[in-house]
Amino acid sequence: MDSKNNRLSIVYKLFKAYLRSLHNKVYYRDTYIINPENIPADGTPLLIVSNHQNCLNDPLGILFTINDRKINFITRADVFAISPLANSFLRAIGLLPAFRMNIDGEESLGKNNETFKMSERALIDGNTVVMFPEAGHQDKHWLGNFSLGYTKLAFEAAEMGGFEKDVQILPSCNHYSHYFGIQNKFLVKFGTPISLKPYYELYKTKPRTAQREVNKLVREQIESLMLNITDIENYEAIDFIRNSYGVDYAKSEGVCPCHLPDRLITDKQLCAMLEEAHQASPDNVEQTYATALELKEELDEAKITFDNLRHTPSLITNIVSLIGQLLISPLWFVSLISAWPIYAIDMAIFKKFSKDHMFEGTFLFAISALFTFPLMCIITFIIGCCMANVWVAIAYVLITPLLIIFAWRYKENFKRTIHNIRYNCLSKSTKGNKLRNLKEQLYNKLNTIIKKNI
Repeated sequence: MDSKNNRLSIVYKLFKAYLRSLHNKVYYRDTYIINPENIPADGTPLLIVSNHQNCLNDPLGILFTINDRKINFITRADVFAISPLANSFLRAIGLLPAFRMNIDGEESLGKNNETFKMSERALIDGNTVVMFPEAGHQDKHWLGNFSLGYTKLAFEAAEMGGFEKDVQILPSCNHYSHYFGIQNKFLVKFGTPISLKPYYELYKTKPRTAQREVNKLVREQIESLMLNITDIENYEAIDFIRNSYGVDYAKSEGVCPCHLPDRLITDKQLCAMLEEAHQASPDNVEQTYATALELKEELDEAKITFDNLRHTPSLITNIVSLIGQLLISPLWFVSLISAWPIYAIDMAIFKKFSKDHMFEGTFLFAISALFTFPLMCIITFIIGCCMANVWVAIAYVLITPLLIIFAWRYKENFKRTIHNIRYNCLSKSTKGNKLRNLKEQLYNKLNTIIKKNI
């Protein structure tokens, strides 16, 4: 796999541009690239190592942050077996299969030799490889155990080149505002490149020691970049707190809660203070967690959100908003002509081929990008030509992405209005008073913990 063969073809560039536009403009509302200047110059043997939380969405996020090179990804082999279409698509965007004993069986491990040798050759030829050392995606904001396979690959690539080239490892993290649905927010954050050159001599005599030392540095950086909630036992309560109280905490720090990079910083601060307080006074903090879970349960039962307790417009305002939404509902139905079949087909395929909820986003993006979105564009173009003319058909196809975004946002805004009206109706009831009292209790306890009045 030499550098000549890795030059970006026009077809690959066009395919990647198409995928990036859907990824950055339709699938996500906002995407952020933090510290792109830390990416070494093209031609540097570079291994990007990242946390893994959202299946195919993680490698795609990294893929679309780097424009000037073709990237090879090593990812779990079972996703290649979903279907021939999935296999072709994954390989087309540079993914290579890594087999694991606990999922693919011990007899499959020998197949990794070909993948690793291809990746090592790509590295030493000055290309970029991406690996996820957790060897499986997490369904929460936390960092799992690392396999040393990535350090083995990096050092063996250096050895393949006679230890003449400086192989570098770039720690990275992916972070999401929400895992499911579309029009969420996403960021990729890069750390500082780690040169393997200072470890070459150690590797020659004590390879495992060299790998462990490098792994420690990489893991420390990724932990510092990401939101790593280590208290898994209390994860649900902590996650609820950061999504409720954390909004007001961010505001108190002068941060816009809707700006994901800044919100990541304040969420890390808040979670760190909770962890420190829990170590100092576990009983007190666990009572706070119990209050948070009680409030969450009450909100779910009432079918409203925490935002309703923070601020809800008046009943009249909400009714006017609802009337306005109903008046423009014909436009929503028009948008559903394109949006609903795409979503329905993608989710049907997901439910047929996967039981892992974390694969939902993978199917939603990959199947729509490869199949349902182009198919609907072709169908609507044909219908437009038959019912009007070719120019109307072209115009409709061009606005299809906007219609998809409108359909999703309309649905979300309609749900928000219904939540608001539901809260208006129960706000003066015993239930409403209980919810507000629980919120006040939670805030008072958290204010004591972080020593701040919010």
